[in-house]
Amino acid sequence: MWLRLKRLYKAFAPTQAQPDDAWALAELSLEEAHLYKAMDPRDREHAVQVAKRLLKRYPEAPGFAVRAALLHDCGKALRPYRPLERILSGLFDLEVPIEPLYKGWLGAWQIRRYHPEYGAMRILDPQVAQIVREHHQPESLWGKRLHEVDQEF
Repeated sequence: MWLRLKRLYKAFAPTQAQPDDAWALAELSLEEAHLYKAMDPRDREHAVQVAKRLLKRYPEAPGFAVRAALLHDCGKALRPYRPLERILSGLFDLEVPIEPLYKGWLGAWQIRRYHPEYGAMRILDPQVAQIVREHHQPESLWGKRLHEVDQEF
């Protein structure tokens, strides 16, 4: 419960997010760093937490899995994802097409539903892209592990 209240607070106070960007950027390729830096600070903070938790639980995690953890929500950076949109799209699930990407409320539901695919389409490394694509419905070993760690936040 405490984590959900903390996330709600941060939804309305993005300046409270303090991602460890230096650590993350040291893990990523130049192309991946651009995707990471385009993310909202709240999503970057969450991504770093997930990546560090993945490494703590699985110290043998390969670099591509850590990079996928850092980029797993990069598809959310395609359009502004306002606090109220984040909350409402998390409470209600709407059937929306993947394309074209809409503005306004429908776009928020598209981002919520399809951000793994949007992110994966922009990632050059196929191993990283696969894990990002499946992080909500994992099929691979590292996809399952990332999903497991992501669910803790």
